[in-house]
Amino acid sequence: MPLNSAFVICADESASGKRLDVVVSSLIPSCSRSIAASLILKGIISVQGNIKKPGYRVKYGDKISGSIPAPEPVRHLPEPLELDILHEDEDIIVINKPPGMVVHPAPGHYSGTLVNALLYHCPDLPGIGGEIRPGIVHRLDKDTSGALVVAKNDASLASLAYQFRERKIRKQYLALVHGSMEQDSGSIALPIGRHPSDRKKMSVLTRKPRMAETAWEVAERFDTATLIRIDLKTGRTHQIRVHCAAIRHPVVGDPVYGGRAKILVNSKIKGSATGGLKLAKRQMLHAWRIRFNHPATKKTMEFEAPVPDDMAELIGKLRN
Repeated sequence: MPLNSAFVICADESASGKRLDVVVSSLIPSCSRSIAASLILKGIISVQGNIKKPGYRVKYGDKISGSIPAPEPVRHLPEPLELDILHEDEDIIVINKPPGMVVHPAPGHYSGTLVNALLYHCPDLPGIGGEIRPGIVHRLDKDTSGALVVAKNDASLASLAYQFRERKIRKQYLALVHGSMEQDSGSIALPIGRHPSDRKKMSVLTRKPRMAETAWEVAERFDTATLIRIDLKTGRTHQIRVHCAAIRHPVVGDPVYGGRAKILVNSKIKGSATGGLKLAKRQMLHAWRIRFNHPATKKTMEFEAPVPDDMAELIGKLRN
């Protein structure tokens, strides 16, 4: 569906009982769930001509109407920042995001972001996906490193958004967590939602839980920590960090969910500024692999992002 065009949806049985924002985003490929929710709240998308909440449960026969506005012109400045490109063609670009880089502009981070770098590298991106996140279909936290795929045109954006929404994209992570995992593999199935008292955090203790599942297996064991491979079954905000903390194996260096946990690296390490106590400067979480179907060729593609230097160095010290 072209952007800035009106639409009318008559809800069938498959839509009955589902959230309004979910129904709209599933039927209009160019509209993400977050965009649908925003348009519903503004009254641009309505049901039977009445304004509803994004969580309204659609009924069979409901007439859903509205329009999807064209993206606003991007006002963020292109910046000639270095990009570690794993793959690029006319439809997509796959980046190995370094730790410390914010993905898209936000208060306090209006420059130096991945979006600023992409706008310089790919001049055609400004019309893709709107004002704040041109071409961005998923994100990584500022201090999480690794593979991230970006769309370079509307068709690719719609295809990748659909694959993420339908959980057809496989994302694997590497995480260094505190302590020794008792089993060699397992799964964490705990709901996640906003923390009941701190809106900046997520929690398994929440008033509005959403199902979340994280599969893991041990890659390597150390005296005070475990390196695990993680396969996300869902994609909730901060999911890995929240789930690992919930089972009392927080990600090493996590300033939000790590509590007072610290990692001892061998008290004989020379040059240790804290007498053998090595504190990671960020969460040791890396988006290691990503696999998806190419939006144009439909062929399965998989990319692996090398482990960043700081994480590799810490793992090396743990081995010794």
